[in-house]
Amino acid sequence: MPWWVPVALLVAVAIGLVLIYNSFVTWLNRVRNGWAQIDVQLKRRHDLIPNLVEVCRAYMTYERETLESLIRLRQEALRTQDTKKRQDQETQVSQHLRQLFALAENYPQLKASENLLALQEELASTENKIAFARQFYNDCVMEYNTRITQFPGNLVAWLFGFRPQPFFQIELASERAVPEVRL
Repeated sequence: MPWWVPVALLVAVAIGLVLIYNSFVTWLNRVRNGWAQIDVQLKRRHDLIPNLVEVCRAYMTYERETLESLIRLRQEALRTQDTKKRQDQETQVSQHLRQLFALAENYPQLKASENLLALQEELASTENKIAFARQFYNDCVMEYNTRITQFPGNLVAWLFGFRPQPFFQIELASERAVPEVRL
């Protein structure tokens, strides 16, 4: 066997490792970008919440606990760095926003307020953008996690410390429940 055959084989293996490693880096950066996009939309939502609370506070005299808990949850979510914990907190913020809008139905003057209607429209738009950002993030996580678990990528992932990333999931049963429609 000529001397260059093992050298060529070694070079081919090295090139393969570099390509696999670089694909992991690319997909990990896509995952991070996906989370950053979610974060931007969540920040937008968090910026709208104080305005919403102020508009509601002027009309709602008996719903102080709901307003205060929404503000508290918002502040906790903004301080959290852990992705999993942040997901749980954002789910709670979404629930409290829905609860706030349901309570607003009991206040005809508030329900007719142009400020509230504009904020509801802005929040609905933001929630749609958050949903699209979550979908993009989860698609990137799925591709990345698949690549680091398939052979021979799993060997390269183990060697260089690439770890699976968490999906952005709904954890609360009430979020998964299908709404009941009555006619």
